[in-house]
Amino acid sequence: MRLSIVIPCYNMERYLPTCLDSILRQELGKGDFEVIIVNDESKDDTLKIARKYEEIHEEITVIDKVNAGVGAARNSGLDVARGTYVYFLDPDDYLANNMLPGVLDLAESNDLDILTFDSLSVGSDEIIQDSKFKSDGLSTDICDGISFIALRKFSNEIWWYLIRREFMLSKGLRFIEGRWMEDAILTAQLFRNAHRIAHTNSDVHRYRILPTSAMRNKSREHYNKVIYDNANAAHAFVELLCSIPPDHPKSEACKIRLRTRQQSFVFFLLVRLMKSDISTDKIPEMLQDFEKIGAYPLNAFLGQDYHGIRYSILVTAYNKRYMIRPFIKIYRTYDRIFNTNSIQY
Repeated sequence: MRLSIVIPCYNMERYLPTCLDSILRQELGKGDFEVIIVNDESKDDTLKIARKYEEIHEEITVIDKVNAGVGAARNSGLDVARGTYVYFLDPDDYLANNMLPGVLDLAESNDLDILTFDSLSVGSDEIIQDSKFKSDGLSTDICDGISFIALRKFSNEIWWYLIRREFMLSKGLRFIEGRWMEDAILTAQLFRNAHRIAHTNSDVHRYRILPTSAMRNKSREHYNKVIYDNANAAHAFVELLCSIPPDHPKSEACKIRLRTRQQSFVFFLLVRLMKSDISTDKIPEMLQDFEKIGAYPLNAFLGQDYHGIRYSILVTAYNKRYMIRPFIKIYRTYDRIFNTNSIQY
């Protein structure tokens, strides 16, 4: 079997049919692919819809499990996957028309551990199935993952690349469970360990921008959890940075980009902290922890990956310890009065 597509689902009855239909239209041969839907104890009709597709399409398998979060759901799908390559797709997203056969051919013919491709953001009810690009070959040279990190700004999300399953298993890499930012950590780990990785400009994936998505969820409990999980991601990068061999020709450039990514977790944590109800009394201790691992002050954040006046203003404020607490208190007061919700990234 060439490809396993793993779809973790929680309360996705509205979007799952579009996602599955986009896969079934890919013109992959029978026996070439499988779709593994992992229902994470949905409270709506997600499981019912998934079972109907399973009854009709032999390529589809449904796993129904106790709720444990998206990381655990993806791991459950990986555990039963049989494809040479594995692709993790979210159920509220979908694929452009018939793009998987071409990118799968590219990955196989070039013996790649990882193939990255392009994604297009769309509105919640927007369907754009035609692709802007054709699968016309690799747009980057094949290289090892350390060089790839050094040379390209990469996205955190797991759905913009195919992974050779045996490569992933051989490195013992899995999603962390019970936390957000799980794919941001795994993506960097996978790339660091890859021997053969490349990018194609093929426009494969459609990312729905939903106000109800996990990263836009404004409930107090969830919002604060994402803040602390950003902190965990920053700490997870310590081991990754230490693992970069100093004798690699792209070692320093790779470390610079990984350090930037590590500090991005701290930056966006502080942005979220401004709009949260977490006590500002906790900030000094958090900053001390980040300082110990080189993630604060934000001296590696601004640059080719993150730039612009808004970033520069906030970094200036965040890097002045004495300013952070009054700065956040003033913003919170202003936001409560005018309900601006003005900081958007």
